[in-house]
Amino acid sequence: MAFARTCSVALVGVEGVVVEVQADLEPGVAAFTLVGLPDKSLVESKDRVRAAVANSGAEWPQKKLTVGLSPASVPKGGSGFDLAVACAVLGAAERLDPRELTDLVMIGELGLDGRVRPVRGVLPAVLAAAEAGYRQVVVPERTAAEASLVPGVSVLGVRSLRQLIAVLTDEPVPDEDDTLEEGRPDPLLAGLVVPGTGIGIGAGLPPGDRSPDLSDVAGQHGARRALEVAAAGRHHIFFKGPPGAGKTMLAERLPGLLPPLSPKESLEVTAVHSVAGTLPPGQPLVDRPPYCAPHHSATMASLVGGGSGLPRPGAVSLAHHGVLFLDEAAECSARVLDALRQPLESGHVVVARAAGMMRLPARFLLALAANPCPCGRHGTTGGGCECRPSSIRRYRARLSGPLMDRVDLRITVEPVARSELVAFGRGAESTAQVAERVRAARERAAARFAGTPWSTNSEVPGHELRTRWQVGPGALALAERDLECGLLTARGLDRVLRVAWTAADLAGHDRPTKEDVNWALELRTGVRRGAVAVTEGSAGNSGIS
Repeated sequence: MAFARTCSVALVGVEGVVVEVQADLEPGVAAFTLVGLPDKSLVESKDRVRAAVANSGAEWPQKKLTVGLSPASVPKGGSGFDLAVACAVLGAAERLDPRELTDLVMIGELGLDGRVRPVRGVLPAVLAAAEAGYRQVVVPERTAAEASLVPGVSVLGVRSLRQLIAVLTDEPVPDEDDTLEEGRPDPLLAGLVVPGTGIGIGAGLPPGDRSPDLSDVAGQHGARRALEVAAAGRHHIFFKGPPGAGKTMLAERLPGLLPPLSPKESLEVTAVHSVAGTLPPGQPLVDRPPYCAPHHSATMASLVGGGSGLPRPGAVSLAHHGVLFLDEAAECSARVLDALRQPLESGHVVVARAAGMMRLPARFLLALAANPCPCGRHGTTGGGCECRPSSIRRYRARLSGPLMDRVDLRITVEPVARSELVAFGRGAESTAQVAERVRAARERAAARFAGTPWSTNSEVPGHELRTRWQVGPGALALAERDLECGLLTARGLDRVLRVAWTAADLAGHDRPTKEDVNWALELRTGVRRGAVAVTEGSAGNSGIS
């Protein structure tokens, strides 16, 4: 009896489990049996591996072959096990030294000609291998840069099974021809992108290389300042206003105000997009906050994750550490919108299906935009709204109270006046100028939360804010009165405190003043409180309109 084993990784969402791939050869009628809870694509690997081994110049063993994937109770799917299965078989046939395979983790799909094709999810797979103590991985050459992002792991990128056999047997490594005709796409990259996903790192932004700039927005001083607060504290924001007022323009400029991702955040975001098949080819690491803007007809599965078999990441996970923008939010399904309530609080989403349960990260900044009524003209000067009061109530009720209670900033966006359009471009701050203030405010918050698990004001529990970081004397008078009157919930009061701390960080205050708290209360309720906090560089801005 001949036996060999090596390792690969099974992914469940963005979490990986190291799988031991065992090959056993016994005398008998030639047969190939694959066990260990494989899915359809993995069962088909028997034919791919046999052809790849034969076309790589190695002899296929004419014996009874059993390949086991352990632990057998973990569901396994995809074509990323091909390389490990082929090497385990060659080890059992003594074409490779079984001792050389034991501590290797192999990830990759095999073509019939023996080429190693890239697969999705290489980064989370290598992360799982590193956490399990493995220090050597073999991956397709096209994804070697992605795998190398994991510190402390030696990565070998190969183009073909022939090259890997040569490396493991200390033979001269053959030079595989990898030239492509100019202008033709690389066929090996086809497996990295899922056709029809439609949601990527910058999905929903206008086409072109130029990022939307805040200086393109005419007027809207109050909404611009609210956008700055949302970026500085990672507060959820809701824009309400008639069509053409600039709600979408403002939301599209929100990602540019956010600071670059930290190394840890970059790995988390890259892992999600790698699994989902939305990682752009040639971009192994995502270092900017992602932006997702799904259509208002999006289904529950596309938003929170799902699909047949094991669930796939949805828009809330693809927007992890970035912005999720829902335009025409009142047109979305109420059931789909209410599914956002749990990830807004916890920062992750747990999707349970018959095939398994998956936990996905979902700490995103939510931006909502909606019209005031079905026709969009209710409350506007000379708007001529003809909607019935009952229609307006039903339209607004689509955004449920529990969902809106989790939104910190509620802004009414008024139509731009003619004078503001005429003066467009004069003194308007650019994205870079506002982003600098946001960066400074984030640094103040990070210094305050040093030694804690939080980095932004929106993450801090209300109890901690009320006990460890208290506001100035008498600053909560109006907020406490609204709480007693039922205008604020306990969660709402905590969120007012978080926004007040962000306002204080932007203004350079050591702790929120009465003006900071009143402005935060105004941002949440939309009711003027007679006091507006002023941030550095924002002279001339006059509050929320």
